[in-house]
Amino acid sequence: MILETQPAWSTHLRSRAMLRVAARTHFGDPALAVAAVGGSSRSLLRDLNAFGCLFESMVIRDCRIYCDPIDGAVFHYRDSDELEVDIICEAPGAWGAFEVKLGIDGIDQGAASLLKLAEKVDTSKVGDPAVLGVITATGYGYTRPDGVVVIPIGALGP
Repeated sequence: MILETQPAWSTHLRSRAMLRVAARTHFGDPALAVAAVGGSSRSLLRDLNAFGCLFESMVIRDCRIYCDPIDGAVFHYRDSDELEVDIICEAPGAWGAFEVKLGIDGIDQGAASLLKLAEKVDTSKVGDPAVLGVITATGYGYTRPDGVVVIPIGALGP
C-alpha cells in the first residue's frame, strides 16, 4: 500500500519504435518518502531533482484518484526513440497525455514530447487525444497556440 505501479501504455503506433513495457513505481503518498528521510520544505528546495520526482508521484496519485470513478487507468509511455510521456490517462472511449514539470521553464519541452507522441499514435485505432497537457506546480492555466494545455496543479480536480 506504500508503493504503486504505473504500467506502460500499450497502443498502436505509426512508427517503428519499440515500446518499453516496464512498469514504473511511485509512492502512493509522496509525503511518506519525505517523512522517511526526515525531509522538509527547505531540504526539498535544495534538491530540485528529488522534489521533481516527488511532485510527479503526487500528480500521478491525483490522476489515479480522478480516473478511478470513471473506470479509467493511468499509464506512462516510453519508446526506443527515447520519447517519454509521464502520464497517459485512459478511460472508456477517450485518452489524454500529460507531462509533469515542476517549474514553468519545462513547459516547452513537455509540450514537444506530447506533440511527438500525438504524431506517433495511430488515431484510427485509439482516437484523437482528448487533451495534451503539461501539469505544473505553479503559474496559471492556458492553452498554447499548438493546442497543448498548461495546467497548474491547483486547477486539477473534479
